[in-house]
This record gives sequence, structure tokens and C-alpha cells, in this order.
Amino acid sequence: MAGLTYGTGRQALLDAAVRVVAAQGLRGLTYRSVAAEAGVTHGSVRYHFGDWETLVQEALAHCVKRSVEDGDLSSPGEDFEEFASGLISLVAADPDAQAFQYELYMEARRRPELRPVMERANGLYREAVGAELARHGLDDPDLAELVFVTLDGLVFHQTVFGDSDRTERAAAALRNLLETYRTAKGT
Repeated sequence: MAGLTYGTGRQALLDAAVRVVAAQGLRGLTYRSVAAEAGVTHGSVRYHFGDWETLVQEALAHCVKRSVEDGDLSSPGEDFEEFASGLISLVAADPDAQAFQYELYMEARRRPELRPVMERANGLYREAVGAELARHGLDDPDLAELVFVTLDGLVFHQTVFGDSDRTERAAAALRNLLETYRTAKGT
């Protein structure tokens, strides 16, 4: 297994799977492509994940967990001054993790068995957005959905075009809208 321990081996393979999909699309994801990217034998991939579906699902869970933790939707004060400010650095630091997720979105359109997997991932993002909005007195699932898809679109465009400045301007506009809405509601 090329000297990888169980924990670090899995991590290295998940990271390799993300890079492969970001570069080649989901159809390029094979045991051999992941093994080559990670510098191990393809038997290592099978050993750690058993099957292709498990590899995809665990790589997605790995990306979502990192994105939710590192995306930092929180705004420590009473206003929305820093809401979603971590998204820009998240995408800039690891665009492959975002590209991987968008590749899965598109593949879920062709492969219905991936749709529940993507819905679960989106559910985690929706929960994070909803929790932060509720913390600011905006406990509205429809608003949370609107903000989620807006942030998702911003992340998508930054992933594709790499324009952090445009993303920051749009995120600032979203923060202003949320603050205006919250003030108008009197919360």
C-alpha cells in the first residue's frame, strides 16, 4: 500500500479522487486513475472503498464536510457584515473540491441513483445556511433556499471563472440585502 496508513491512505485517496474528477470528469474516475493520482496501487483503492459508488459518496462527503467547515457562513456580530466571507477563500484554496461537486451535479442528471446522494449533500449546505440566517432572526426556509442557491451560484462561477473580486462584490451585495431585509422585518 505504498506506506500509507489506514487513515492517511483513505484521505490521500479521497483527495486523489477529487482531483481526478475535477480534471477528467466523473467518467474519468477509475480505481487506476485514483491510484495513479495518489501514487499507490489500484488494489489500495478497492481495499479502502470496496466499490466505485462508495468511493464517490465518501469523496463527496469529504468535500461537503470541508466546505461547510471551511466556508464559514457565520457572521460573529449581530449583522451580516461577514456572512459567507469564507466562501471566496474556500474556492480559491481548493477549486477542485468544488469542481468535483459540480461534476456530480451534472452526472446526477444522467444517473438518477446519484440524485439522493447530491440531495443529501445539498441538505447539509441548506442546513448551514438556514442555521446562520435563523441566528440572525430570519428563520424562513424559503429565504434559506434562496440564499443557498445564490451562494451555490457564486461558488460555481468562481470555480469556473476564478474571479474572486466579482464573487466578493456579489457576496457583499447579498449581505447588504440580508441586512436590509432583517431590519425591515424588525428582527
